[in-house]
Amino acid sequence: MTNAHTRGAIEAILMVVDEPVASADLATALDVPEPEITSTLHQLRDEYADVEAPRGFELREVDGRWRIYSSRLYADAVGAFIVDGQSARLSQAALETLAVVAYRQPVTRGQVSQVRGVNVDSVMKTLSARGLVSEIGEVSGALQYGTTTEFLERMGLGSLDELPALAPYLPDLADVDGEGER
Repeated sequence: MTNAHTRGAIEAILMVVDEPVASADLATALDVPEPEITSTLHQLRDEYADVEAPRGFELREVDGRWRIYSSRLYADAVGAFIVDGQSARLSQAALETLAVVAYRQPVTRGQVSQVRGVNVDSVMKTLSARGLVSEIGEVSGALQYGTTTEFLERMGLGSLDELPALAPYLPDLADVDGEGER
């Protein structure tokens, strides 16, 4: 497979995927060594990010996987075009709950309720149904939740390490539930 063909094949696959794809999966599908795929992905990302010839899309790596997204430069235009976006917005309660989960995961519903000072059962169900949080474990019989890859994608983050510094303003879970363990 020539380099031009590999580039074209990668672009074609990335245009049709529903979720980010690992370079190893691309390498297997195209029968090309993974280091060559990774190198090509980086080249494509840099090419698409050329500030002198801005494009309406960009290639981003999210949690070690790759996908083509609409460019952040044109977020306003895309937002104006998508009429249904208004109904898909999260409520203030959902945003606050999502922030607690993002910064303090893994966390139980009870712990989130104590931080927020209100019952979060229905909000957690909504966030779970939207694919932004999921069950990631259990402690003392209580389910623990964490954010998903979908959360990272929607927030435009490559990993949780890119979250803005906010956690120092949230109470420690040890202070909330008295256990001192997560």
